[in-house]
Amino acid sequence: MNGVIARKLAVNVSRLKVRHKLFCTDAATRVSGSNCSQPSPEHKQKHDFTNNMEPYDIAIVGGGMVGMALACSLASMPLTKHLNVAIIDSNPALGSRLCFNKEDPPNPRVSTVTPASISLFKDVGAWQYVEQHRHAYFDKMQVWDYTGLGYTRYNARDINKEVLGCVVENKVLHGSLLSCIESTDFQKTIYPSRLTSMTLVPSPSSIGMDSTSSRTPLSSQGHLAKLELSDGNSLYTKLVVGADGGKSRVRELAGFKTTGWNYSQNAIICTVEHSVENRCAWQRFLPAGPIALLPMGDHFSNIVWTMNPKESTNRKLMNEDDFVKDVNNALDCGYGPHPNSDLLRGGDIFSWPRAGVTLSPNECFEVPPKVIKLASERMAFPLSLMHANNYASKHVVLIGDAAHTVHPLAGQGVNMGFGDAFALSRIIAEGIAVGSDIGEVTMLKKYEAERKPANIMMMAILDGFQKAYSVDFGPLNILRAAAFHGAQYISPLRRSIISYASGEQRLPLFS
Repeated sequence: MNGVIARKLAVNVSRLKVRHKLFCTDAATRVSGSNCSQPSPEHKQKHDFTNNMEPYDIAIVGGGMVGMALACSLASMPLTKHLNVAIIDSNPALGSRLCFNKEDPPNPRVSTVTPASISLFKDVGAWQYVEQHRHAYFDKMQVWDYTGLGYTRYNARDINKEVLGCVVENKVLHGSLLSCIESTDFQKTIYPSRLTSMTLVPSPSSIGMDSTSSRTPLSSQGHLAKLELSDGNSLYTKLVVGADGGKSRVRELAGFKTTGWNYSQNAIICTVEHSVENRCAWQRFLPAGPIALLPMGDHFSNIVWTMNPKESTNRKLMNEDDFVKDVNNALDCGYGPHPNSDLLRGGDIFSWPRAGVTLSPNECFEVPPKVIKLASERMAFPLSLMHANNYASKHVVLIGDAAHTVHPLAGQGVNMGFGDAFALSRIIAEGIAVGSDIGEVTMLKKYEAERKPANIMMMAILDGFQKAYSVDFGPLNILRAAAFHGAQYISPLRRSIISYASGEQRLPLFS
C-alpha cells in the first residue's frame, strides 16, 4: 500500500472574514471573531487584499465526525486554540441546531466508539455532550459462525476495563463535537459549500484583484493554498486537511494515489426493537458475510448485515415481517447449529485448549435477544477497501475515510479516523512549539509515520477476516473454529485481541 505521490501546495496572503453564517445557535453568537454579515464576494476579496490580512491557518474540508474531531481537538489545546480555521462542508447540520427527540427510535447510522476513542473525547471535553443523549455502553461481546464449530465471548473485565465500547448515533457524535467547539472561543468560519479546485499562488505580490491570475499547478512551489468553492467564494490557507470521506475531493485534487478493491458485498443497516434490553454486542459470521447486533439502549439495537448485492436488494425491498424473520433466523439457528451442540461436548478435536477449564455462566454461549419489529428504514451501501499511498504532502494532509476505508465487520473505521484527527492535532501543536511552518511537509510526514502503520495493520486484519469468512470450505471451517477456540480458552490471546480492538495499538498476539 505504498506508492509515492506527493503534491505540494502553497501561497498567498489574505484571509476571508466570515462570509456565511457560523453555527446558528446561541452558543455560536458568542464565538470570538465570528461575523454573520454576508458581503459580496467582490467586496470581500478587495477588502482582504487591500488590508493584507492573514490567511486561514487551517482549512478543514469535510465537517463530518472526523473533521469536527480535529477542530475540537485543536480548540482544546493551548498551542492550537488560537489558530484561525475554516471548515468547508455543504451539510446543513453545521449551520443549525440538531434536535434530538428521545421518543424517536435511534437513527440506523451509528458508530461503535472504542475505549481509546472515548478517552480522547473526554480529553477534549466532548464526551460529556454524548452522555447527555442516547448512547449504549456494552461490556460483553459474542462472536460465532454458522458452522456451529466454535464461538468466543469477550468481557471487559478480561482487560480490567469497565466497557468494551459504546454505540452512539452518528448525529449524536457529530452534534456533541459541535457543542464542544461552540463552548470555546475558537476562531472558526463555516463555509456551507463544496471544494471545486485547489491552486497555488507563487507569491503574495502576485495576487492581484483578478482571482484567476497567477495560478500554478499543485506540484509547484508555493506558500499558501487557494481553495475555490462551488458558491464562487475562495479562500487561502496554510494547511488543507482532507476530511471529506472516501470520495475525497482533496485527495483527488492533490494527486494522492490509492490502493484498494471492492468486496462485491453490500451492508444493510437498520434499527430494530426487542421486548427486552440488549446489553451485549453480537456478531455471527454467515456464508455471505457477518451480521452484527449492537445495543442502542431502550430495547433498541442496530443491525449491520453484510451480504451479496442481490440479497441486499431483496432484503431491502421485502416486507417488514419477512425481514424480521430473516434477521432472527440469521442470529439463531439459521444456516447451522448453535456452537453448544453435541459437536463441542467433549472428545472432539478442539478439546485440547479447554482441558481443565470450567466455563462460568458468563462465558457460555448465549442466543441473542429476539427482534420483534423493524424500527427504522433499511439502508444499503457497497463495501470496499481503500488506502491512500501517502497521507501528506506540502500543505495537504488526509485524515479519516479520505485516507482509508475498511470493511465494517469490527466497527473500526470511524475509530481509525478519530485516531488520525487527534494525532494530527497533537503533531501540529508540537510543530508550533518548535516554530515549524504549519504546512511543512516534514512535520506532516510525522503524522503519516505515526498513523499509517497502525492503520495498515488494522486494515490487514479486517481484510483477512473478511476473506477468511467468505469461503465455505471444510478444512478452512475447521481452522476458523480452532481460532475461535483459541480466543475463547487461551486467556493471553483473548486479552490481547480485546486490547487491540479497544484501541490499544498492539498486535493481537500473546502478551
